[in-house]
Amino acid sequence: MGIRFAAGGGREGWTRTALTAVGVALGVAVLLIGASVPTLMNAWHGREKARENFGQLHEPPRGDTTVRYASADTVFHGAPIRGRLVRPDGAHPPVPPGMDHLPGPGEMRVSPALKELLAEPGSALLRQRLPYKIVGTIGDAGLQGPAELTYVAGSATLRPPAGYRIDHFGKSWTPRPLTPQGTLLVIMTCVALLTPVTVFIGTSARFGHDQRERRLAALRLLGSDIATTRRIAAGEALFGSLLGLAGGAALFLAARGTAGSITLWDINVFPADIRPGALPAALIAVLVPAVSVLVTLFAQRGVTVDPLGVVHRRPAPRRRLWWRLLPPALGLALLVPMLRQQNWVDSAANTTKLAAGSMLLLFGVTALLPWLVEAVVGRLRGGPVPWQLAIRRLQVSGASATRAVSGITVAVAGAIAIHMLFTGMQDGFAQAYARSGALPRLGYTAQAESWQQTERALAAVRATPGATDAHGVIEGTVGVLHNSDTFQNLAVGSCAELRRVAALDSCRDGDVFAAQGPGARAVRPGTVLDLNPPFAPEDRTTPRPWTLPADARTARLLHTGDGPDDHRYDILATPSTVDIRRLGMGDMALRVGFDRAVPDAVERIRTTMARTTPTPYETSAVDNPHDRAYSGVRNGLFAAAAVTLLLIGAGLIISTVEQLHERRRVLSSLHAFGVRRSGLGWSVLWQTAVPVLLGLALAVGCGLLLGTLLLRMIHAEIQVDWPVVAGMAGIGGGVILFVTALSLPPLWRMMRPEGLRTE
Repeated sequence: MGIRFAAGGGREGWTRTALTAVGVALGVAVLLIGASVPTLMNAWHGREKARENFGQLHEPPRGDTTVRYASADTVFHGAPIRGRLVRPDGAHPPVPPGMDHLPGPGEMRVSPALKELLAEPGSALLRQRLPYKIVGTIGDAGLQGPAELTYVAGSATLRPPAGYRIDHFGKSWTPRPLTPQGTLLVIMTCVALLTPVTVFIGTSARFGHDQRERRLAALRLLGSDIATTRRIAAGEALFGSLLGLAGGAALFLAARGTAGSITLWDINVFPADIRPGALPAALIAVLVPAVSVLVTLFAQRGVTVDPLGVVHRRPAPRRRLWWRLLPPALGLALLVPMLRQQNWVDSAANTTKLAAGSMLLLFGVTALLPWLVEAVVGRLRGGPVPWQLAIRRLQVSGASATRAVSGITVAVAGAIAIHMLFTGMQDGFAQAYARSGALPRLGYTAQAESWQQTERALAAVRATPGATDAHGVIEGTVGVLHNSDTFQNLAVGSCAELRRVAALDSCRDGDVFAAQGPGARAVRPGTVLDLNPPFAPEDRTTPRPWTLPADARTARLLHTGDGPDDHRYDILATPSTVDIRRLGMGDMALRVGFDRAVPDAVERIRTTMARTTPTPYETSAVDNPHDRAYSGVRNGLFAAAAVTLLLIGAGLIISTVEQLHERRRVLSSLHAFGVRRSGLGWSVLWQTAVPVLLGLALAVGCGLLLGTLLLRMIHAEIQVDWPVVAGMAGIGGGVILFVTALSLPPLWRMMRPEGLRTE
């Protein structure tokens, strides 16, 4: 019978049911997306594991089923591009997922997104950087997401020491753990999303509550007992929540279809990856309707439904403050001790305390709001007639408006806290990149074959338009023979390059120097060193002894700090003194300056390096990859908070119109006695504005407090995203005008003289 009432209550009944369904649907969609995150990340990491082999502990011997494999990643206008080079050793090499065979020499297979990028008119430098013939695309099994930029190219020149030999793809590996900042973001994003959803689902279940009570009073007149009326009320709420459950599933499927066009922190996934686990989906399907029913039954405890009307048990008792302070106080008690930690530790205890403390603080706002509204409106006296009408209405029956506004407080408080955390972290990255990028400099490392290779790379870069200077050495790590715990940093280069590193009184090819300076480890001439030392106990290496010449002189290092041109070496050697091929780990290390005023100077240098050596690795502060990701998430959160506020505004409209309908005789009488329509319109405005403004004030205070605590946990500078705070306040003001404007037409209808008739 309750379901029949919800479905057959005419236009007003369907409006209430539809609004309940929409509120529940949005909450369900968010819950389903949240429940899909573990599955999403497992699929994302699973494809990465299946297509990679980061080097085997013991390199297999060359054979018919092996391939030399190397990384050739690059960046184009801030977009990272994953590149892999392959050179089969035989006729049956392993093939990564997404391809049926490896590309031949001079050929490459690319992702669909990279194929589109290469075809764009502005990608000429990228086409020069990847001078391979496209012979096909990589299938979905070999991509982490539809927007990933990646390629696999065949190389006829790939040889040791570049890359490593493998005999299969697919290798178990553990992803790097999240940084403390990342852990905080994940936890707080879940809290900020799920807490308003919980409040909103509970609020949505009570849309149309007053009208439902009047209907139940009519049932009591027909002979229904109290238990039956409560079951009928539960049936009405259940119908709206079931519709919302179905609508939430539809919204989830629609949102899932757009997943391929969204990239956050370089994570881009296929729509099929976003699917909740069976257990979380079942819990959502059971708990959401159960919450709606329980909220309705709990609300019925506060009233007595009599046959001739709805009679409250007694005048509403004065709201107590002490117990409302307990949730935020307990939340602060959980959060404040974590400020004393030197660094955030990603442990189960810290995660639990952070999530619980944040939720208690946010839920505490909803507990404080009814008391605050009652305390404020209870002390207001006098004023214009519209103001007095609105305040008196809030004094008599402000609970429904406060319930709807409680969702605003949680959404705004959580959004402000998250935005503060994002702004602080984004500003920290921006400052770090600004300091590192103050000097226009690119750093490159690549596996070294010879000093002549390094000289060719330096000459090519120096001839590139936009490059101002370039210098470099070959870096290697050597150990003391028969002492696996002592290592020395070696730099091999010409005298001209070594003079950029240290102060040399004289230098010619054949000289070796022992470096002196902060951080340099002293090594005595005549010491026997190992050019191929083991770096771990399980490493099986063949010693390659090299003796530091007895006539090695000392040299004072230049630039021994942490800047982009600083160096930390223990031994300096000229090319003829060390056979580069005997170095177990020898890397060509270049530092390239560029002119910011030259268009595409950085991209030209990157192209030159890619054509000079097959596997360059760039270190630079030219592109800040965090800025775009953080901006996207911040904008998304702001949009989500704005949508939440508008939906809560829709709930306010329903409750306001219901109250106007209940007061239609009073409104008609007031109008008949001369109260102007504009005056009653202003009363509706103030009746909406007072709870919303008080809720926003409470939300801003809670959000700033929570955001400050989060920034202090990661020792970041406390910054307030005032445009977001102002934007939230502006949207709150817009909600007030929105509710008032849509409430005026029914108000005019209810003020007609026909409203005075009664039976």
